[in-house]
Amino acid sequence: MRAPFPRRLHPGLTALALTAGLLGPAAHAQTTVRLGYFPNLTHAPALIGLERSTFQKALGSAKLDARSFVSGTTLMEAFAAGQIDIAYVGPGPAISAATRGLPITFLAGASEAGAVLVARKDSGIKTERDLAGKIVAVPSLGNTQDISLRHLLKTAGLKPRADGGTVTIASIPPADIVTAFAGKRADAALVPEPWGAALEAQGHKVIGSEKTIWRDGKYPTTLLVASTRFVQQNPKLITAFLAAHNDAVTYLNRSPAAAQTLINRQLDKLTGAPLNLRVLQRALNRTAFTTTLNLAALNEYADLNVEAGYARSVPNLASFIYRAP
Repeated sequence: MRAPFPRRLHPGLTALALTAGLLGPAAHAQTTVRLGYFPNLTHAPALIGLERSTFQKALGSAKLDARSFVSGTTLMEAFAAGQIDIAYVGPGPAISAATRGLPITFLAGASEAGAVLVARKDSGIKTERDLAGKIVAVPSLGNTQDISLRHLLKTAGLKPRADGGTVTIASIPPADIVTAFAGKRADAALVPEPWGAALEAQGHKVIGSEKTIWRDGKYPTTLLVASTRFVQQNPKLITAFLAAHNDAVTYLNRSPAAAQTLINRQLDKLTGAPLNLRVLQRALNRTAFTTTLNLAALNEYADLNVEAGYARSVPNLASFIYRAP
């Protein structure tokens, strides 16, 4: 049964899914594979697969159409509209999509940890409790960092202003956080890497490391997901893409120095500027890459979705995990 509509949803997602026919009957196998991802270090498997062209090689005659997004919320809107077939996305938006009944399949893990809580250097913030009365930025409302932040606030005895507390949660794309800090439009930010390391390099202070955010750093930050309809219609393409994804994760873990160069090339193409290598290395040290889907952690994250008000019930996530034919 589809979960009831929660209080903090993006209602356009379900409507988009219906109008786009995402829930409709099967169509012919596709000749184009539409991939969604972010220009983040936590999406490094995507960056590596694109820079080495291993995705396209694995797909053979099917054309790869890769599209960069600024947050999981906007990516999942495109997914719900039937505009994306495969995506690298955080567990928050992925679980929210599953809860709302969108046909989504969790293919594999991609990254763990790789997110930090950074305070503006002149904000006076030293601990999570100091966030009272402050403005804290997240990439978008409903995304993975937003849900993590709400849990951190609860642990610190605080509440968002919308729930009767004093903390204002602001949606600001990670690439704009530097400007937001300079203009004092945000006092702190919970951001994925490499944005945390980039802010730290400017003198801002990390008050919550990747290990203190949740589960001592043993939590999924990025998953590889796909439209269930696409999975059913294109089993060979899914198998091929998974092989390329596995290759990218293996490359990241076995050849970190070479991978760092390739990641920076992609970030340069996507953002217009490469990262300082020390910043990139610091960000890499905070991020782990894996293909494993940690079901226990995902179930706990589903509970955090409920705690944050983005869902009213926890779906059986085991039923969304891909089973090879």
